[in-house]
Amino acid sequence: MKYEIKYRLKTLRIEKGLTQKELAKLMNKSTTGLASWEQGLSEPSVNDLIQLCKIFEVSADYLLGLED
Repeated sequence: MKYEIKYRLKTLRIEKGLTQKELAKLMNKSTTGLASWEQGLSEPSVNDLIQLCKIFEVSADYLLGLED
């Protein structure tokens, strides 16, 4: 599951035309923290997942790799 989050997060961010720095600012997170999600070194919290779903207009199931 960790792989799906990092892959989908990076893909969605690029598709939306956001840099890591821009997305981190939108979420009030550090760029380093966001980069660690995309590298699979850590995972977003439930609250962060909800915020990501709202920003990218996708379901949590999609972001987690449970559906296509």
